[in-house]
Amino acid sequence: MLRSLKVIREIVRKEFYQIRQDKRMLVVSLVAPVLQVLLLGYAATTDIKDSTMVVCDMDRTGESRRFIKEFTNSGYFIDGYRAATPDEVDVRIERADANIGLILPKGFGRDILSSSPAEVQVILDGADANTANILLGYASQIVASYSQSVMPQVALVRRGAASGRILPEPRIWFNPDLKSAYYMVPGVVALVLMIITMTLTSLGVVKEKELGTLEQLMVTPIRPHELILGKLIPFTIIGFLDVLVVLALAHFWFGVPLQGSVALLFALAGLFILTTLGLGLFISTIAKSQQQAMLIAQFFFFMPFMFLSGFVVPIANMPALIQYFTYLIPLRYFLEIVRGIFLKGSGLRELWPQALALAGFGVATLTLSVLRFRKTLE
Repeated sequence: MLRSLKVIREIVRKEFYQIRQDKRMLVVSLVAPVLQVLLLGYAATTDIKDSTMVVCDMDRTGESRRFIKEFTNSGYFIDGYRAATPDEVDVRIERADANIGLILPKGFGRDILSSSPAEVQVILDGADANTANILLGYASQIVASYSQSVMPQVALVRRGAASGRILPEPRIWFNPDLKSAYYMVPGVVALVLMIITMTLTSLGVVKEKELGTLEQLMVTPIRPHELILGKLIPFTIIGFLDVLVVLALAHFWFGVPLQGSVALLFALAGLFILTTLGLGLFISTIAKSQQQAMLIAQFFFFMPFMFLSGFVVPIANMPALIQYFTYLIPLRYFLEIVRGIFLKGSGLRELWPQALALAGFGVATLTLSVLRFRKTLE
């Protein structure tokens, strides 16, 4: 037992020495997670601000100006162009000068004050369907807020004769400001952790094959389990360091609130790292070069995991058959864990199903990969 511990310790020291000497591996280990979180953290957002708006105000009353001001004060829209006719609005949209057009007909203010239905036309560029849907949601919120704000004024003008309405009072939990970064950045943390740990493991072992040092280790008295542990322990330590770095960026740089337990997050991240290390080790057994390892990881793991885990597209929006496949994606469970701990303050009581699934994936993946790796050594 003591001999095995000494052998494993020496292999671990060798691995860290190689990582320190290999500048590219050092960059991938420490610098790449920071850059990926920063770039994806800013890019992976559904918030749209300062969209250019073209306005055609044919009413020209105080009420119409107040209505337009609601749009420009929201921070979502900029009053970029004014049009005298609706046709000019169409031209601005067709030329992509503006993302949204707002047309207020004559009599808009009169209809508002008389409590009659007031029509407003909103024109959107549907070439980018996602952006159009988001802007339409913003516009709908502004219109609803304006409608609610003018009700007391209408009631006063008509001396309380305004018809009654049912007004919803929504309460948004966990993310009251509806900031998409609060939802996306924890997902980026999980995605970066998967990419880094899987890449380091697969490339680290395959590089030994290319250099011929793996064959040299095989003819020494080192046992297969000692070699495997000696190679996986350094990547496990680096994985936890990356967890610390990306969590700090998410919380202190992007301001994502961390409501839950940091210790629990690290513990469950360890289960996820077991899975990624196992997959990286599996890739190393079938790849003959670092280029092959990267291609296998990219097309068979990174891409499917990213699209089927709920990171890009909500799982509920996927076809029923595809939703069943998502249960085979470990990243799905870790995304639910990270977002639950960050935003909801969830504990093990709420996350035990995801933790159990992740533990099962981790143990099974690592065990099968270790058995296959030992077979290649023998």
